[in-house]
Parts: sequence; structure tokens; C-alpha cells
Amino acid sequence: MPYIYTNLFLAFLTSLLGMLIYRSHLMSSLLCLEGMMLSMFIMTSLTILNLHFTLSNMIPIILLVFAACEAAVGLALLVMVSNTYGLDYVQNLNLLQC
Repeated sequence: MPYIYTNLFLAFLTSLLGMLIYRSHLMSSLLCLEGMMLSMFIMTSLTILNLHFTLSNMIPIILLVFAACEAAVGLALLVMVSNTYGLDYVQNLNLLQC
């Protein structure tokens, strides 16, 4: 496995570890999710380019579309929660309460 794939895999694992450690803060969780999606995008793009998969060139674009949708929904939730409660600390929130 070349060094670039090792670095991308370590970036993905670091983002996953950050997601597990900082899961109580919404902003940190969103940043870790974006890091995971970025490393997955670069890894799939490099794999497709190196292995010459001609039929699967759209997979990185589809992954970027899902990442953009995830970022939009996450930021909308962050704005809603911070306007309602004044913080992004998820442990103190009861989202089922009206």
C-alpha cells in the first residue's frame, strides 16, 4: 500500500477517533464528519484513477453530493440548536421535548 493511501486511512481514522471523543459537541462532530468524507473522497478518486475504472468515475461525485447534503443538514441543525438553546453541547439537550 503506497504512503498516500496510508496517510488517507490514518486521516480517516483520526477523524473517526475525533468523532468518538468529541461527540458531545455538535460543531466538533460536524468537522470530524467532513474530515471523514474528504478522506473518503480523495481515497476513492485516487483508487479509481490508479485502477482505471472507467465505469465508476461518478462515484466520487456522488460522494461529494452526499457530503454537501450532510453538511447542509448539519449546519441547519447547528443553527437551530444554537438559536434555541444558546450552545452546541448535545448532552444537555432534550430534542424530543416540545
